[in-house]
Amino acid sequence: MSSRPVVLVVAASDMEAQAYRGTCLQSVAAHYDVVLISGAAPTWEKEFLLDYEVADPADQAALTAAGHALADRHALAGVMTWTEWYLIPVARLARRLGLPTTAPEALQGCRNKHTSRSLFARHGVPSAASVSVRTGHEATDAARRIGFPVVLKPAAHAASMGVIRVDTADQLQAAYAFAAKAASHGVESTQVLVEEYLDGPEVSVECVTHQGQTTVVAVTRKTVGMPPHFEELAHMVDANDPLIATVAPAAVAAIDALGVTDGISHVEIRVVDGRPRLIEVNARIAGDMISHLVHLATGVDLARAAADIACGHTPDLTPTRHQAAAIRFIYPAHSSTLTARCVTEPTRGVERVRFQRQAGDQLVLPQDGGDLFTARIGYLITTGQTATIAQARAQEAYRNLDVQVAAVAQAAPLAREHAA
Repeated sequence: MSSRPVVLVVAASDMEAQAYRGTCLQSVAAHYDVVLISGAAPTWEKEFLLDYEVADPADQAALTAAGHALADRHALAGVMTWTEWYLIPVARLARRLGLPTTAPEALQGCRNKHTSRSLFARHGVPSAASVSVRTGHEATDAARRIGFPVVLKPAAHAASMGVIRVDTADQLQAAYAFAAKAASHGVESTQVLVEEYLDGPEVSVECVTHQGQTTVVAVTRKTVGMPPHFEELAHMVDANDPLIATVAPAAVAAIDALGVTDGISHVEIRVVDGRPRLIEVNARIAGDMISHLVHLATGVDLARAAADIACGHTPDLTPTRHQAAAIRFIYPAHSSTLTARCVTEPTRGVERVRFQRQAGDQLVLPQDGGDLFTARIGYLITTGQTATIAQARAQEAYRNLDVQVAAVAQAAPLAREHAA
């Protein structure tokens, strides 16, 4: 019998999860015995698991029953998730099992961006002007009060789904319909927000909070494109990034304002005129392989830290590396059908290349009704002693890809189950 603590992971189970969360599960399993609850029987996860239960994590009753079944078979030390949609159900499960967690009420504040904005304003955290609306007419009135350009977004979604910039009044009704369609799938709220557009570079701050004390581990610089949408095209983490000093206080203040006491947070910020302005706090490990970039650049393992905190242990956040790591996502120039993809020649400093689409798959860009899960072909990750070197290697590696597509008359979005 293993003497290691047992941690319960609640997560999505699909190929997107393998592509973007496989390193998290591998890391946790290196230090803990892992039991899993997911919506389907595990496949690629099996080598990392001690046991599992199949249940819909979004169904509180089913999740609770599965959690108790695993608790009957194992002495659970903690429960955790890195899946955005499951944050509140998992926190409620942890409470019922008597395990450490941030309060579900605080996580509801993170999941509902309207609540977040209200708490930011109450606690003096610099953010954006924001109005919650339920009709296109209300959206028009709000946009006129705030002033164009504005951003429309679902109050309770993730992965930039349903988020769109609007520059003029004649674009607003179509933009509202786009945002409202995504918002209609929300659990915590189906409202749409009309917000001030924050004009400046976007970053995320990767934070670890234990017993109410937050440590900023890294800052991620983002490349965002495909306007008027906000598709994330690349990320870069530099262990020596001087921007940490600028954005860290605002990130910590935002976490405190929301009442997050334990766990990993991915805090999104725009730097406007040299000052940080809050976009949102995601009370989970970042998607898009950002936690892996942090590990490559700093040596700090956010997935292990999350498991440690879930089990009531103080995580070790001592940096052991001082370099940079970059990820670049592979997209087609237009919606199309993928016909071929391969690496033509190796590039120095490439940590991995991952293709998540196969020949014959349709690739649907946001402007054609898709999202990052229907558009991305894959990604590549590079490292270097400095950010400049890591990004140059990413650019060279990108040139060494052979990706071929064929135009299609009309593309239909693929199904999506996982949010990064």
